Amino acid sequence: MTETEQPEQSPASFRLVYVPGVTPTKWLRVWEERLPDTPVELLQSAPADGHALLLSGGADAGLVRLPVDRTVLSAIPLYTETTVVVFPKDHWLAAAEEVTAADLAEEVVFRPQDDTLDWPELPGRPAFERPATTGDAIELVAANVGVLAVPQSLARLHHRRDLTYRTLVDVPQSQVALAWPEDATTDLVEEFIGIVRGRTANSSRGRTAAAEEQRRPSSTKKSKAQPQQRTGQGGSGKPKPTPGRRTGGGRTAQPKRGGSGGGRKK
Repeated sequence: MTETEQPEQSPASFRLVYVPGVTPTKWLRVWEERLPDTPVELLQSAPADGHALLLSGGADAGLVRLPVDRTVLSAIPLYTETTVVVFPKDHWLAAAEEVTAADLAEEVVFRPQDDTLDWPELPGRPAFERPATTGDAIELVAANVGVLAVPQSLARLHHRRDLTYRTLVDVPQSQVALAWPEDATTDLVEEFIGIVRGRTANSSRGRTAAAEEQRRPSSTKKSKAQPQQRTGQGGSGKPKPTPGRRTGGGRTAQPKRGGSGGGRKK
């Protein structure tokens, strides 16, 4: 490498952390269409670790579950998930279309340590110990030891043929949000905010779009203005015909002589 040659710089990447149950695929597809030269680095983490990764600067933004610390993180709520109860297929709850908290009064209900539901009071009977993760709790449910209340996406994520679930009504629900450090709102973060909010490619998409708009040369007003007619030499307007001049290749117009009758003198 000569002194004048510069090493090639790798393109900037956008680091996105997401927690289990959240699927960022539809937003990443739009990102690839609009910013094909900016790769996305996906980071999967446990629910609590996602917040910590954002605060430490390890990720630019995250698809996490609320609540988050709003004093240091900005957040846009995206959607609220249905809460379901997971149980073995041969469980008596399988006969119900939906389940209430009162229906679980005699059931052992697991609450794993990574649970994100804000329970004022957990329904049913408490388990002997709290499983470390939702996956561990699913294994205990499959062993017919108890049941588990989770957001629906987690029930689908840990799907097993021997388990099923029903909607659990009148209980807390989990909200998914886009979050990022409040003091680190970068151009790429603004771009992703625009994507999750459904902004079109031609609409305002944050700082980067605004900067591009400022750099773009403004269209000339002359192209939009109506052409002005000009008279005189060199102008585009046509002079009006005057007596004595030929018009359109016809005969020369001559002024009339005599009185109003226009006849010959005798």
